[in-house]
Amino acid sequence: MDIPTRYDSSNESKWYDHWMKKNYFHSEPDEREPFTIIIPPPNVTGVLHMGHMLNNTIQDILIRKARLEGKNACWVPGTDHASIATEAKVVGMLREKGIKKSDITREEFLKYAWEWKEEYGGIILQQLRKLGASCDWQRTAFTMDEIRSNHVIHAFIDLYRKGKIYKGKRMINWDPSAKTVLSNEEVIYFEENGALYHVRYQIEGTDDYLTIATTRPETILGDTAVAVNPKDKRYTHLKGKNVIVPLVNRVVPIIFDRYVDLEFGTGALKITPAHDINDYEIGMTNNLEVIDVFNDDGTMSEAAGMYIGLDRFECKKLITEDLKKSGNLVKIEEYTHTIGKSERTDAIIEPRLSEQWFVDMNQLAEPALKAVVSDEVEFIPANQKNTYKHWMENIRPWTISRQLWWGHRIPAWYLETDGEIQIFVDYDGEKALEQARQKTGNVNLKTEDLRQDEDVLDTWFSSWLWPISVFNGFFDKKDISYYYPTNVLVTGWDIIFLWVARMNMASYEWFNEKPFNQVYFTGMVRDKLHRKMSKSLGNSPDALKLIEDFGADGVRFGMLSSSPAGGDLLYDEKLIEQGRNFTNKLWNAMRLVNGWQTDDNKETPVENNFSVLWLENRLQQVISELNDQYDKFRLSEALISLYNFIWNDFFSWYLESIKPPYQGKIDTYTYDKTVEIYEKVLTLLHPFMPFITEEIWHYLKERQDGDDCVVSHYPEYQGFNQEILEAMEKTKQISTRIREIKASKGLKPKDELKLFVKNTDSVQNLLFSETDAGLAELLMKLEYLSEIIVVENDDVPSTLHFMAANEKFMLEFHQEIDVEAEIEKINNELDYQRGFVASISKKLSNERFVSGAPADVVERERKKLADGEERIRILEESLRALK
Repeated sequence: MDIPTRYDSSNESKWYDHWMKKNYFHSEPDEREPFTIIIPPPNVTGVLHMGHMLNNTIQDILIRKARLEGKNACWVPGTDHASIATEAKVVGMLREKGIKKSDITREEFLKYAWEWKEEYGGIILQQLRKLGASCDWQRTAFTMDEIRSNHVIHAFIDLYRKGKIYKGKRMINWDPSAKTVLSNEEVIYFEENGALYHVRYQIEGTDDYLTIATTRPETILGDTAVAVNPKDKRYTHLKGKNVIVPLVNRVVPIIFDRYVDLEFGTGALKITPAHDINDYEIGMTNNLEVIDVFNDDGTMSEAAGMYIGLDRFECKKLITEDLKKSGNLVKIEEYTHTIGKSERTDAIIEPRLSEQWFVDMNQLAEPALKAVVSDEVEFIPANQKNTYKHWMENIRPWTISRQLWWGHRIPAWYLETDGEIQIFVDYDGEKALEQARQKTGNVNLKTEDLRQDEDVLDTWFSSWLWPISVFNGFFDKKDISYYYPTNVLVTGWDIIFLWVARMNMASYEWFNEKPFNQVYFTGMVRDKLHRKMSKSLGNSPDALKLIEDFGADGVRFGMLSSSPAGGDLLYDEKLIEQGRNFTNKLWNAMRLVNGWQTDDNKETPVENNFSVLWLENRLQQVISELNDQYDKFRLSEALISLYNFIWNDFFSWYLESIKPPYQGKIDTYTYDKTVEIYEKVLTLLHPFMPFITEEIWHYLKERQDGDDCVVSHYPEYQGFNQEILEAMEKTKQISTRIREIKASKGLKPKDELKLFVKNTDSVQNLLFSETDAGLAELLMKLEYLSEIIVVENDDVPSTLHFMAANEKFMLEFHQEIDVEAEIEKINNELDYQRGFVASISKKLSNERFVSGAPADVVERERKKLADGEERIRILEESLRALK
């Protein structure tokens, strides 16, 4: 079999096509244990970025491991229709064609939107294939496809009939850019260095003034009162008085309300019920007029009476100048305050009174809160429980209507008769008409007599049903009864409220069941300066270019090796380079093994027997570590454990230990065992690096059709012999010291020398016991020793003394020894060892440590002390011999 000299990552697509052809990723209910993950659906507007790569790599690792374990692995992919973002894309596309949204009908707009979705909406799912995502693509869902849409409409109607959805007028968050309402969770708050404007209002009928402080002078045009605290003695004389609003000369009352902060500004607060939630509450209590001074797009409305049509920020500048001219502006001072921005458009949010549809979340929250607090739904890391708990205990109504065209249109129809408006909520217009006829008794009503609500539902109203709707859970029990609840949700902590909490609520509302067993929250992808990656900072690399340059496996390695469980990922391209280098190392090791010729008649050398035994035990130790790390979602640590085992133990020590002499042959037993171990290594590594492992799998030996790494069997843990591992570790210590000495003395690695060792019981047990048969031979092979000689005294002439594995060794050396230099080296080592022993002794003399620490920890410290004292004894003997 011809094997290329270098691994070519462009072959990754070959293997992905092969897996797809074999239908390995598809799942149907059967007798196996299911393992289910639902993908957090990316927006149809999205393209692959670093956050997607981290999140989906983690999901792919978990699903591939489950598949290897023989479980019925089902990873459901899909996309989110993303109302606000997609509508903005379509509006932009139409603008380029010279078409205004306002000039076309809803139906025409939706036609364009669906065309845009079909052309661009699947791009990110295709890109995920390049990353290696092993999703069940036959199950691909879209939040606005027929099945998902039916679920959304059914959920709305069901909650409405239960009284958990209602329509009401209240203060909401308005996005002037998208021209739609937003839920509280879609608003991002941050501090801004702004200004506090002190403005005086004339007290009606006097020459006196009352000064208020505000951050928003542009809303003065909507003021309908000035409020002070009833405990504020500065203003008690103003009870029953009015003030005149500057510029518009509106007479408004001075009211007394405990909400007013005596310490803020002047202690007097202007009240604008239409544009502040607290002002609105005060206005309702005091029956104040509500004047909305803004249009939908953030320009000044007719009701403002001035600056009509100007943008609100331009108005702010002009009204400030006019207040100066009128003598009403007392002063402006610097002031830091909190403002909200739209998560989608980055526009500054405008609090606004509006009639919208709401979900009464208080009726849904309790079981979803209890599930997380009790760990029925386990959060990883667990500290996210506190964040979740605080939000759930202070939950507010969810605004679900959006003033858009792209989305699920609200299934509500209005009938206006004699000035009265009645609402009929049903699955379609015909059913709503039947309702209207029954309620009014008017059988002559026609479809055109009803008017459907113009708004669509919040995108998250479809997303919160995702674990249910992807399995057609409301209408067909076949899949939902098998795959539900899903095993784990992998998502970012930033959507814990927007999505995770709501999915919990939906699941308990309709199934009285958790939607997933565990939620693993990934961190943010940041650069080396700990900055969040963003286009504006220019610190976010092109994800597809990285895959092209380094291969998907290299990128996956780099992402995972720097991603602690639940912590932020500090992106460093050097780690991705390290991943690519690792693929090359894997490839070269395969080429080395494949290049060996076997001899069926050759007896297995005793050192090879031990090497195989050691590596099998070391592999079992690694499997144990991996199982624990997977259980704790410490995937980065799992990958590093594998990497260190493969690079150091398997490739550096083991292959060197069994390597046949130049142009020589290897015994069949050792070769077969090596291939067998390499196969297990490839299976263990496959979830992390699927492409290189599949490629090597097929080069390692001849395969039957269907014998693929992707569906191989994950190695089961079978225990390991600690004594064998410790014996090899000591052998490695001795080997390493010999190499260091040869290098320091200018000797060649292959110079054959004698090694003398002082006779002790431990030396006999280590190098010459039947239990560890082959260790002496292995050491001789690794370090080109002509023989190992046990001596009773350490005064062997023409040797260099060294200590390793707590034993005294002497390496043959016929050059003149610099006795003074050797004495200095030993004295330095003695100083270090004495300091080490002193620190351990101090710890063990602490009664609190000895009585409070676990017994195995104390025992390890005692062993460290004994080993340290033995090293000191050997060093002192060497020092006496030199002197």
